[in-house]
This record gives sequence, structure tokens and C-alpha cells, in this order.
Amino acid sequence: MNIAVIGYGYWGPNLLRNFAETPGANVVWCVDKRPERRELARKRQPGVAVSDRVEEVFEDRRVDAVAIATPVSTHFTLAKMALERGKHVLVEKPMTRTVAEAEELAELARKRGCVLMVDHVFVFSPAVVKMKEIVDSSRLGKLFFIDSVRINLGLFQHDVNVVWDLAPHDLSIVDYLLGRAPRSVSAFGSVHAANDLEDVAYLTLDFGDGLIASIHVNWLSPVKIRHMMICGSEQSLLYNDLDASERIKVYNRGINVTSDETRRQLLISYRSGDVWSPHISMEEPLGRMARHFAACVKDGQTPVTDGQAGLRVVKILNAAQQSIKAQGDRVVL
Repeated sequence: MNIAVIGYGYWGPNLLRNFAETPGANVVWCVDKRPERRELARKRQPGVAVSDRVEEVFEDRRVDAVAIATPVSTHFTLAKMALERGKHVLVEKPMTRTVAEAEELAELARKRGCVLMVDHVFVFSPAVVKMKEIVDSSRLGKLFFIDSVRINLGLFQHDVNVVWDLAPHDLSIVDYLLGRAPRSVSAFGSVHAANDLEDVAYLTLDFGDGLIASIHVNWLSPVKIRHMMICGSEQSLLYNDLDASERIKVYNRGINVTSDETRRQLLISYRSGDVWSPHISMEEPLGRMARHFAACVKDGQTPVTDGQAGLRVVKILNAAQQSIKAQGDRVVL
């Protein structure tokens, strides 16, 4: 697979490095408009052709696939140009700015027979893969709630707010774990800087059957926190992405509900059992993602984070933005 990396800013170097180390993949182009970034790419990857023109990539018949790591406002145009020329596409999150754009890309990829994959990198984290295994095993029982916190001081973006910047990580994880979309979304956000972009936001997703998910994203926090808790009727799971030794803990703690027919009332009792922490490999998620994309291109597989997964996340982001502007009104999906 001959691949071109478009965009050599914050994330592009990571993509280029991982594809360069992926068996069956060969990086042939790196594109960036900024001279200093092109010069850096030349120093780091002397065997890769460097350009400031994406047209060179799209006109090169050797190129099988492109990895797009540019601002979200350019994702649709670049991905569409690549797909129209029969090239497979990996695009950074979020896939597009609008639902209509995401739908068009997904349909175009289907018609052209091309792989369209979104780099929802946390889905490829060994810890999240283990979480999926635990959820699918029904070990947690019936799911009650998901509570996720992704907060840090910065990095302020200039083209998207904190919801579009950070929430795709948590939304893609929840989408992967549950395999279904929420019924509705409500959200609140506030602006504290001069760019009129929300830097603090709270999202609530209603999945029906008593399951709700709450997501807090924040650029203003003085501390960095990446927690996700999944509470079930039998057990609960805590995912702490910053804990290198115990990223996942499963708690056998919760409540038991029984009925007292004589008193015609429900009885609540509490249980406190063991805490289990499974072994999690230290494999780099981005490397796993790159190998998965290469395998999908080679074998014609459907990616775990395909265009439909990207579309579902964009739909939720769009609904959350609508809700924020409507002071928290519930938006039905």
C-alpha cells in the first residue's frame, strides 16, 4: 500500500511514523503548505517525497491511499478528491463538519469500492479493546450509566470548539462499546475566551432502556483527567487512561434490588466485593490503527471505524451543537 500523508502539523508526524513502520505500507508523499513543516518532514523522512500541492498526490497513480491530518474544515474536500480518484482514505476525527458531508463521503466510498476509515484512535487502544470484551461478555450485567471526563488545560483550537475537538474520542469509544446510537442528545456549553468557541461542555446521551451517558469535555481544567466509568447491574468498570499500571478496574460493588411481597415494597441492599484489574498490553494504539487500515485496504475488509461510524459521531456532535445553542434543549436523533 503506497500511502500519502496530507498535513504534517500536530498529528501528521505520528501518522507518517506509524505507517512507515507498518508492514505492507510504504509512505511515498508528505504534503504540507508550511515551508518549515516540509523541511522538518524532509529531515525526518529523507526517503519520502515532500510537496505543498495535494494535486501531485492525487495525480500520482502509484498512490493507493491517503491519510488526511488537516483542519476539519478541509476534510470533506480532500477526502472527496481522493475517493473520486479511487484512492482509499483515512481521515482524522471528526470526519467532517456536517452530517450532509459525512453522508456524501460514506456513499461515495461505497460506490467507488474504496475504504473510508476515521482515525478514532482510542478504539484501537488495548484498554478499550479489553473494555469491549468485558461489555460483550455481559459480565457487567444490564448497563445503567456511562460517565466520561476528558479535561485538560488547553490545547485551544481556532476552528472548532471543545465538543468537536475532544468529544469525538469519548463518543467513538461509546459507539464501539455499545454498537448502537443514542435516541437523543442534550448539551450545555460556555465560552470563556474571545474566539466565541465553547471551551467547557457537558453532553448527555439517552440510549433508552434506562441507559444514559454523560460526557464532560473541558479546555480550562488545571489538571488532566481521562476517566470513563461504566456501571452495570452486576459489576462496574473504571477506565483511567492516565494510569499506566492499572488502566482498567472492574468493581464487584453495587446494589441488589429485591421485593417484599408482604410489605409490597422494593428492598435495596448493598454489596462490596473484589476489585479486578486485567492485564493490558502497552501496544501503541496508533500503530494498531495503521495496521488495521493497511489490512482493510489489502483484503477489502470493512474498518471497525468506517465511514458509518464516523457519520454516527458527526450526527451526535451536530445534535450537541444544536442543543448548546438552544440552551440545552433535547435533540432527537
